[in-house]
This record gives sequence, structure tokens and C-alpha cells, in this order.
Amino acid sequence: MSLTETLEKVNIQEQLVEEKDLIVYNDEFNTFEHVIESLIKICGHKNIQAEQCTWIIHHNGKCQVKRGSFKDLMPMCTGLLERGISAEIE
Repeated sequence: MSLTETLEKVNIQEQLVEEKDLIVYNDEFNTFEHVIESLIKICGHKNIQAEQCTWIIHHNGKCQVKRGSFKDLMPMCTGLLERGISAEIE
């Protein structure tokens, strides 16, 4: 197999993975601290990123907190839902 054939196969496989967004929605129940802690623990955010996302959620009603394949986002979405945080994959 030549280098060109190998690169073409890799590019085709990369195109087949459809990227999705993990969206978190605002609610009247969860505290800022709980959402920040959850984004750090579940989504692997750094503290400042989790804080920024939480403020966006608060002011805009929702925020795209992670982007990736459905397979990668599903456990994160489930983890947030189990913590009582409204989330879905779009």
C-alpha cells in the first residue's frame, strides 16, 4: 500500500465521523458551583472554561459545552443528567 492510498483512507474515515454538540440548558435548580464542578469532572473542563460556560448558560439559556462524536459525548451527557443538569446531544 502506498503512502497516498493510506492518506486517502484516513481522510475518508475522518469524514465519516459526524461531530455533535453537547448542550447544557439553564434551570432554576442547580447552583453555579454544582454546574462548574460537574463540567470539570464529567467533561474535563478547566476551571475557567467551566465558569465561562456556566455564565453563558445562565445568560443565554444554554451553551455548547463540548463537541465530538456521539459515542464520546453520550457518557458525558448521561453523567450530567445523572447530576440533575439538563443536557442533550444535538
